[in-house]
Amino acid sequence: MFNQTQLYAIDNVIHTNLIESGLDHVIFMDMAGNTIAKHDNGKSHLDSTAFAALAAGNFAAVDAMAKLVGESEFSLLFHRGEKSSIHFSKVNDETLLITMFNKDISLGLVRLKVTETIKKINTILAND
Repeated sequence: MFNQTQLYAIDNVIHTNLIESGLDHVIFMDMAGNTIAKHDNGKSHLDSTAFAALAAGNFAAVDAMAKLVGESEFSLLFHRGEKSSIHFSKVNDETLLITMFNKDISLGLVRLKVTETIKKINTILAND
């Protein structure tokens, strides 16, 4: 699915665009819940394997709900907590980008950085 050059470039984009912008944790995964790349700020103690599996199930459930209300998909999900928030974005038909961030980071900044990152990842994937 991905070659080593693509994986290295994706890792670099995630680290530079998201982790260096202050996000706590980022998981790039396939729709089945398999982690392709993961990064954190060094302070995270997240079980990313379990989280990716749950995130895949969550995204699949929301996708089914979208179809029930006449939408082809909901390509973005957001969960806000008291201390942490989670932003889910569909990168393409096969992959998701999950970002976790604390209350000190604005949702607007996250959405901007995620949009930029997704464009760069899709460019990397298009250049086999």
